[in-house]
Order: sequence, then structure tokens, then C-alpha cells
Amino acid sequence: MPEFDGGLAHTRDYFFAGAPADPDVRESASVWVCDENGTLGMPSIGIEAVAKSWDERGLQVNVGFPGDRTVVAWGRGEGHSPIDDDGICRTFGAGGLEFRCEEPFARTTVHFDGSALDTNAGRLARSDFTGPQIPLRVDVALEAAAPPWVSGTLNPEARAMFDEGFAGAFISPRYEQLCTCRGTLSVGDDEWRFRGTALRIHRQGPRDVLGFWGHCWASALFPSRRGFGVLAFPERPGVGAYNEGFVLDGETLVPATIVDAPWLRRLTPNGENVSLTLRTAGGDLHVVVADQRIVKIFEITGLTNVFTIADSLQAAGAS
Repeated sequence: MPEFDGGLAHTRDYFFAGAPADPDVRESASVWVCDENGTLGMPSIGIEAVAKSWDERGLQVNVGFPGDRTVVAWGRGEGHSPIDDDGICRTFGAGGLEFRCEEPFARTTVHFDGSALDTNAGRLARSDFTGPQIPLRVDVALEAAAPPWVSGTLNPEARAMFDEGFAGAFISPRYEQLCTCRGTLSVGDDEWRFRGTALRIHRQGPRDVLGFWGHCWASALFPSRRGFGVLAFPERPGVGAYNEGFVLDGETLVPATIVDAPWLRRLTPNGENVSLTLRTAGGDLHVVVADQRIVKIFEITGLTNVFTIADSLQAAGAS
């Protein structure tokens, strides 16, 4: 497969072997999965570890199906970051959830085995967390399809906002990478095998989202192996706006910005128009989402400011 490290040192894709000295430094790993048939989506499977509570980590696994059904595992789990015989930490875990760097910027595996709440997006939006607990098992193998995008590196305005403005504190040092994926999902007595696309995120550094007022964060990998990614914050007087993204043209990330962000303005299980336009030096790219099959809710946890479900964001998967 092509080299998709983007010129980054391979050690950057490994995990911390122990708690950082700075109590506010964190490490997080997450993936967002959509299967190619629109049968299921996994918006945010992730672990969040903060140095000051290193051995107790936040975790979440979110599974959504067409319609309203949602299966979620949220909470905290015992942290584990075992060191391999060569002295490298390739594994990042919390409770029954584990990320494994099989090959830096090339192959990652994710495994979860535990119980989850069987509910629906409407009930979660109302902060109703009642319902049965059922067995949940997830196994996903990811393979890189693009170089990693390091936030704050694709245009001068974004770099300035990241280094000197609010964006660096909200986003923190991190990168994301478009991938293909395959795996199995078991929910109760039902099992699915799937192939699809995924977005992988790895963060190492301090993060403070106190005062966070929302963002538009979208990406896709198409069958042609073209794709895009974008992250933007609504502009505020006296603060400015962060707007950065890319269009994947073969194996190259072409810098882009979003022109008409589909801001989240209400909590709804599905059906909102999330089409958008990206602007590059070579012209505009219109992304029309015609079939919005899966839109579910995930929780933001493990941050300096912990959001309740009423403040949560939506994650969308569309084919």
C-alpha cells in the first residue's frame, strides 16, 4: 500500500507509555465508521485519558441503525497501555475498549467487548437513559486511504488561529486520517459483517473547551478514493473564525475551506440537509448528500467542560 504518513515521524502514531508529567495533558483515540451499504454506523468509538486520572479513562461506543435505534456504551474504564517487548506502546485501552496501532499511519484495529444501552436517538436527546443493557461486541480493522491532516497546517489563517487564537485550545494537537475499514458487529444475538469507510483521530496534548460554542466537522471518502475533510467554527465578533479543510485528490491533500457550513441548530434523529461546498484554489466542490440514512447522537466526555446530552452534537453517516 502507498506510504500515508504525510512525512510525520512514525513514533507520533504510537501511544504514551505512561501518564504525562503535565496533569492537563491528554491522549485520545477515536474512529467514526460508516458501512458501505448504509446498514449501520458507528459515530465515535473513542477513549479519552487525562494525565491526572490516567488509570481511569472515559470511553464511548456508539452504534446507530437506519430509523431511530441506537446502542451506546458510555462511561469510564480502567486504563491500560501495555508496553511491547521493543519498548513501544502500541495499545491504548479503557475497560473493554482497545485501540491497537498495527503499523503507524497505515493499519489500526479497534476492539470492544461489553454491555450497552439499547435505546433510540429521540430518547437520548431527551436525556432519557433508561432501557435494557445488552451485549455489544465490535471489531474493526482500518487501513489508511489518505495522509493524516494535522490541524492548523493547511492555510496561514488557520495556523494563526490555531497557534495564537482560540482554536489551539479547543482542538488541541491532533490529526485525523481517512481510512477504509472492515469488521464485525454483534448486538445481542444479531451479528453483521461490514465494509466501509472511517475517520481516525489521534490527539496528544492539552485541551480546554471551556466556552466552546460549536463547530461543523465533516468528512467523506468516496468509492473513487477521492474525499474531503473540514473543520470550522462559527464566527464570533472580536474572536474571528477557524475554517480549515482539504480535498483528497488521489494521494494529496489539497487545502480547502468550507463556504456554506450546515450548522447544527436543533437536535433531531435524522433527515437534516448536511450538503456543503468546499473552496480550493482550483475552484469549488459541491458535496450533495442525497441519502441521509444514519444520524445519531454521541456524548462529549472527558473534557475540562463536560457537556450533557442536551449539548451534544450529531454525527452523520450518509452513503
